[in-house]
Amino acid sequence: MQDSLQLDGAAFEAQFKALLAQAPAGTIKDFHFIQVPSNQPPWLDTGIDFAAGDRVSTFAFGTTALKDTTIAFPAALQVWSRIGDDGKIFRGARASNSYRVEKGGRLYAGTSFPGEFASPTGALAVPPETYRMAEGVLNFLVVRWQTEPLEGLKRLAQSGDVKGMVAEEIDRFANQVPVPKGWEYLWFIGPSEIYKECSEHGHANAICCHSANTGALLTKDCVVPLKPGTKLSWSWRMEQLPSQVAEDTFSTHDYLSVAVEFDNGQDITYFWSCELPLETTFRCPIPTWTHRETHVVVRSGLEDLGNWLSEERDLFADYAERIGGPMPGKIVKVWLIAVCIFQQAEGKCQFADIAVHGENGAIPIL
Repeated sequence: MQDSLQLDGAAFEAQFKALLAQAPAGTIKDFHFIQVPSNQPPWLDTGIDFAAGDRVSTFAFGTTALKDTTIAFPAALQVWSRIGDDGKIFRGARASNSYRVEKGGRLYAGTSFPGEFASPTGALAVPPETYRMAEGVLNFLVVRWQTEPLEGLKRLAQSGDVKGMVAEEIDRFANQVPVPKGWEYLWFIGPSEIYKECSEHGHANAICCHSANTGALLTKDCVVPLKPGTKLSWSWRMEQLPSQVAEDTFSTHDYLSVAVEFDNGQDITYFWSCELPLETTFRCPIPTWTHRETHVVVRSGLEDLGNWLSEERDLFADYAERIGGPMPGKIVKVWLIAVCIFQQAEGKCQFADIAVHGENGAIPIL
């Protein structure tokens, strides 16, 4: 959404300052504008000290660009927060967020890509210098309310808005897409609204995915011994592929897939390619994922878009052939993956009938 606002950082701050100055008495306790540099590793000390019970709304704006590429990450994915030195890191599913502080502490801010988090308290899984490949400053507004956030937002909206961002946060309270039951978003990628339960495409129990210039990874626990003949089956209906070229390079790695994680940290992700030949296998071109993820093309081309198709893969055989080495002992999770960031792309599909078939029969996942 931010990319269409035609607003720069200075205008973001100036327009929000003017709007906040019009808030009715008793609405706002204080507010702070923070500039978060994309080329610096987390965590930036904002100088803001929260107390338990503080009621907060935040608005993030801008993009992180990777130098010498066309790749850019929106603020909604990029800006993370942490309260206290040992607090858990978090962000919202949109560029705005509201919350009540549970435990007081200093507010820190940081960006995600091109890095990655290694712990729930924000330790890095990459060297700090990784962030030097990024550029751009993200604008981060922190508003502390004297009332409940939704009430404060509604009062503020009576005086105006800044390119719809206040209205967007009000809408989030009423219409945020719930996480499909039994699933959760991978914590270090962050929450999203791109997956939802659906029944309007011919399956009464399906998960729909609509991803536009964003990405997310949805997971569900499934602990099953990996034995010869252990299989994964699913149905899917691909509406729109997010890439129009081969997806096996860093700058074109936009795709939708079903994946399985093993107890040794490896995963195999089965995806529908625009043009790569069937059974093409490659390690993930994203540097922080190369060591753990293997991609396998199970469908290719545009001919079957819009049709429900059923798939089945022998997980034991695929692991032995495509990853090799010591075999893992168990499957631990099933994933749904959407990446539509590298080409600012859009993808749509539905998933149904996901099951893992082990020595004790089929285990339904969806």
